[in-house]
Amino acid sequence: MITGSLVAIVSPMQEDGSLDFEALRRLIEWHIGEGTNAIVVVGTTGESPTVDPREHGELVQVAVQAARGRVPVVAGTGANSTREATELTAHAKQVGASATLQVVPYYNKPTQEGLYRHFRAVAEAVDLPMILYNVPGRTAADLGVETTQRLSQVPGIVGLKDATGDLPRAGELLRRLPSKFALYSGNDDSALAFMLLGGHGVISVTANVAPRLMRELCDAALASDLPRARALNARLMPLHMRLFVESNPIPVKWALQRMGRIAGGIRLPLVPLSPSGREAVQAALNEVGLL
Repeated sequence: MITGSLVAIVSPMQEDGSLDFEALRRLIEWHIGEGTNAIVVVGTTGESPTVDPREHGELVQVAVQAARGRVPVVAGTGANSTREATELTAHAKQVGASATLQVVPYYNKPTQEGLYRHFRAVAEAVDLPMILYNVPGRTAADLGVETTQRLSQVPGIVGLKDATGDLPRAGELLRRLPSKFALYSGNDDSALAFMLLGGHGVISVTANVAPRLMRELCDAALASDLPRARALNARLMPLHMRLFVESNPIPVKWALQRMGRIAGGIRLPLVPLSPSGREAVQAALNEVGLL
């Protein structure tokens, strides 16, 4: 089981929107040095909706090669087509990814039975550990607790990223799911509470800009060192909040550009951070001591 701080890493781009693989390699090297527990590539923060299948495969392959087995690489390979999700997952396995992150199919709003069959079909087709990803605010479909419980019995399905922000629901999931089933927060602002309830870590946006602090927060939370965990969470809270002043990953990509880690490229329909957003994110970076 992967535990701790899993970074939902950005996909660096040049100003013209072309992928910047050298910057991705540098980011992964930085994360490994800072103690990040795993790299999650081509997720929402990685602008998965706007990369084509060839680019998607290249991002996963470059991440695996850059990590060189030092940390797990979790490949975002979800889709609203079961066939496409299976093909992306098969490629991730082929190039050496450690696991796959499978988002709830978006837009077409499947039933709970449809969700169950979708994830089961991908798991049965490709022998690669699968982490489910429930983010109803983006997908317009919600993976229910009972369906998650059913899926936890499917071989190869090993965990869930829960981005509902619903802590009572997290408690219910922890009560009903097997102890070997990993549960990750998908919300930085409530990740500490999620881990104190019994969760195993966070798939984090904040970790993009503060990897060492997020690793330390997770270490403290998982060790039940409450004073240290609370202090670290309080320090990071400006980032937890202001990295979402506009749609993710707009603010975090601007923050990384401001820190000199990446160029400023982002793909339409997303646009660069607004002046007011820049002011807010700049203030958070200053407050946390990252600039």
